[in-house]
Amino acid sequence: MTALTLSTAGAATLRADAIVVGVAKGAKGPAVAPGAEAVDKAYDGKLASVLESLGATGAEGEATKLPAPSGLKVPIVIAVGLGTAPEKDEAYGAETLRRAAGVAARTLSGAKKAAFALPTEAAEDVEAVAEGALLGAYAFTAYRGTEKTARSTAGGKGDSGVKQPLGEVTLLGAKPRDKAHKAAVERAISLTEEINRARDLINTPPNDLYPETFAAIATAAGKEHGVKVQVTDEKALVKGGYGGLLGVGQGSEHGPRLVRLEYTHAKAKKTIALVGKGITYDSGGISLKPPGHNETMKCDMSGAAAVLAAVVSAARLGLQVNVTGWLALAENMPSGTATRPGDVLRMYSGKTVEVLNTDAEGRLVLADAITRASEEKPDAIVDVATLTGAMVVALGNRTFGIMSNDEAFRTSVHEIAEEVGEASWPMPLPTELLKGMDSPTADIANMGERMGGGLVAGLFLKEFVGEGITWAHLDIAGPAYHEGAPYGYTPKGGTGSSIRTLVRLAERTAAGDLG
Repeated sequence: MTALTLSTAGAATLRADAIVVGVAKGAKGPAVAPGAEAVDKAYDGKLASVLESLGATGAEGEATKLPAPSGLKVPIVIAVGLGTAPEKDEAYGAETLRRAAGVAARTLSGAKKAAFALPTEAAEDVEAVAEGALLGAYAFTAYRGTEKTARSTAGGKGDSGVKQPLGEVTLLGAKPRDKAHKAAVERAISLTEEINRARDLINTPPNDLYPETFAAIATAAGKEHGVKVQVTDEKALVKGGYGGLLGVGQGSEHGPRLVRLEYTHAKAKKTIALVGKGITYDSGGISLKPPGHNETMKCDMSGAAAVLAAVVSAARLGLQVNVTGWLALAENMPSGTATRPGDVLRMYSGKTVEVLNTDAEGRLVLADAITRASEEKPDAIVDVATLTGAMVVALGNRTFGIMSNDEAFRTSVHEIAEEVGEASWPMPLPTELLKGMDSPTADIANMGERMGGGLVAGLFLKEFVGEGITWAHLDIAGPAYHEGAPYGYTPKGGTGSSIRTLVRLAERTAAGDLG
């Protein structure tokens, strides 16, 4: 993980591989952002003109490298775009700073140390820049070749050619002795470490990450950070009657698991339960996915990774709220023992479900976990899942959908997501779609109408929420796994979508802001 420190050193005196400054789109061309005054002075006040001559505009996502003048002790200056300059007396938004810092960190991969001289007047700015830098610097290198194979592919140089993440970030302009600034950095480090842990899990190939190994990783993380972990193995799931988890997992040689995480605080007045879909690989089962749709299905456990990260983050931050996490882990594979279309499963709740499509498996494991979580009567349940392709069709690759049995709670979750910089959108649960899940054989079918499929899945899950419990469902199928080129602080591969939303929800609950 990239190290991060605050420094009172001046931009002109700090030694590093590079210094990062912000540049905005001004009315008359590029405008140097606050924090870069010393760097601009080293260019005799002409940094904006130099950048303009190099084609820089200040647009978001832009990064311009230029040699540093003799007045600085760094060889390179990197100017990152901040978009349109704010009006006088207004500040740059947190997400703008977060993305710019992420662009800079990605640009600096392979460097040992960089100074960031971005606008950091308020503690919120410090936290945003720190988060962006630490998330942007992420790289998944666990499966890069050994030294022997690296030599054979890199001309005998003993170097795989893959640049390592930026080694150290030093934030200039922040105040190391200021309690608010210090707390902002500590929060950013704790949160981004857990987001990057989730990214690692999502990116891990399914021959190494399956229910048993995922449960072991969760157990180790809990032990490290004071979170109680209870793992229900396949034998115990059979005894407990968890028909959804067992039905999905019975086609694989890697049996399912239900992992319960518990963080408690002595002064907590509220309890929230987080439930994550953890399909460590989704082949579709007997309803097999076609080529082109199964290559990235290691990411189908992104919801469980998000829940693990959120619970551990709550513990690391010492939030005054009780948080339980439920990881519904299974591998969905076709075999002679796999569930067939037409089979009926008796769920943990006692309801029976006719399985019309074995590729609609996430809702089955979530249903058991939601029922189990409901038994403990939490104040709210939030489930997170890469649940439906229909949600991606509706909202695209960068926005997750929010459904709930409580309109005010859905609005609160949406506002929180927007506040922390995660694109989301509230979605309805139209009751007329329920009829499509009628079954002549069982209490309910696991499929309904094709149109509005993401909403149908939400309605199915709602059937398993305990009476009187506030519930929300986050369908993160779009933003959980990014297949395109990196942007901002978002890498290629696992993203850690929804984690910041869940942690802020826990913080708001601890503060009593959610009723």
